[in-house]
Amino acid sequence: MSKKDKRTKEPEIENYYDLKTEKIDELVAILKDEDYASEVEVDFGMNTNMGVNDKKNLTRSGKEKKFDPYKTDFLGKVPVWLRALFVKFWFAGAVCFFIMWGIGLNDLDAIVLVGVVLGIVEDILVNPLFKFMESDKHEFDAYIMFPFPFKAIWTFFANLLYYLIVVMFVNYGYFLVNEIANLVNGTQGLYYVGVEPILFGVFTFIVDMVFIGIKDGIVALVRHLKNRKKESAVNV
Repeated sequence: MSKKDKRTKEPEIENYYDLKTEKIDELVAILKDEDYASEVEVDFGMNTNMGVNDKKNLTRSGKEKKFDPYKTDFLGKVPVWLRALFVKFWFAGAVCFFIMWGIGLNDLDAIVLVGVVLGIVEDILVNPLFKFMESDKHEFDAYIMFPFPFKAIWTFFANLLYYLIVVMFVNYGYFLVNEIANLVNGTQGLYYVGVEPILFGVFTFIVDMVFIGIKDGIVALVRHLKNRKKESAVNV
């Protein structure tokens, strides 16, 4: 390459990395002046279509969309009790389907295995899901047997034992329903209601909430007695 060619190339290489201040000035002007932003079209290697963006910010009725940080999503509009019912019902039905139906066991072995698996599922899946969905009001605590804010190893074993008891009472529920059906129909030893995921999920939720309601009642009573003692001590 000749010296003349080198001289002609050097200015191009030197100016290649020069900062394009014109585009930055245009961007600053757009951010400062809304009128100027509507007149100036910014092009940084791609075309910006203001009309398309405006249409995206409009509702179907033609009104401008407004950002609402306090707007609740669809799931937030569903009542807490209904969400808790669905989650507990679905997981209990899934345990019944995969364990009680999937593994051929006798009654006692099925009760023990289903109770242990349900306790594990509640501890590692259901309760963390409730904690994820709840707000600062802790509205899902009313549907958890051990609603402690910290994760402790003892709650895992407590859930295993607790849901073993729950499944035992669910089994008694099936037995009671069939006995009532036999009494009404004048039969004996027949099974009118069999174990299947849907009814098992419903029975499990009912028994679970009865025990949780008893626990909440005892806790409320203890707190009430403590408050009365404090008030009496202050008055004395």
